[in-house]
Amino acid sequence: MKGDLHCHTKLSDGSLGIEDIIVQAKRTGIDFISITDHDTLASFSRAAVLGERYGVHILPGVELSAWDKERGRKVHILCYAPQKPDRLEGLCLKSCEIRKACAKEMLEKVMKLYPITPESVMKYATGSKSIFKQHIMHALMDYGYTTHFYGKLNDELFNHKTGSCIVEREYPDVNFVIDLVHSARGVAVMAHPVHYDSLDLLEDLAQKGKLDGVEVFHYTANKEQRKKLLQTAEKYNLIVTGGSDFHGIYNTKPTHIGSETTDKENLDRIFKLANAGKKSTVSVR
Repeated sequence: MKGDLHCHTKLSDGSLGIEDIIVQAKRTGIDFISITDHDTLASFSRAAVLGERYGVHILPGVELSAWDKERGRKVHILCYAPQKPDRLEGLCLKSCEIRKACAKEMLEKVMKLYPITPESVMKYATGSKSIFKQHIMHALMDYGYTTHFYGKLNDELFNHKTGSCIVEREYPDVNFVIDLVHSARGVAVMAHPVHYDSLDLLEDLAQKGKLDGVEVFHYTANKEQRKKLLQTAEKYNLIVTGGSDFHGIYNTKPTHIGSETTDKENLDRIFKLANAGKKSTVSVR
């Protein structure tokens, strides 16, 4: 038994719909899949229906945006199987509003440099809860300013440190987000800690007993980094997860559904914790 616990659809910044992803999971022999769109629970009902239709088990999930205030940078928290998902709706709405404000400002900056229209971007964001950088890049490709989603132009515009059009604002504090996940009786897992340089934060949160798990198996972590993450997980008895972080054509590098997975032992730990409906007891080894 294996599960891909990190996939995105058109509801956020993926290029495929829910049904496409579930059907592909079936083709690749994935037993469990979690659709973890950014700051939206909109996939929950439809994914459950389609999962039953195609014989793929669905683990409800969402990737929540948060902010590491101590270090001044973004962090993502994966929430799995919230028993009271309505408690997350306000947080999701707030984060989507923050993202929309950033996207509006970024698009205004891009349009001063390149004569594209909001409509040319919005056609790729149809169905999404927000506009993402990938949607803007898709419009720039349509009009011949680049042939790649990622490359020189993307770096010039949207590099998180030097991009001329990048706009970032603080999301809700990571401690508040994790507490809300547990209030919703969900399982809180730090997503791709290497991607946002969150290893120090991971240690802090794990030491305080706030986290339930960590996403070790992700394409942004190399062999040595995975080894270090596994050591941290063992030290604090964290659930170890893996997922493709699938976005279709919007991925920064080729990655397919099932390219990274979560094994049976850790899936069972998630199910057990979710069924218990309460936060796990974290122990230091």
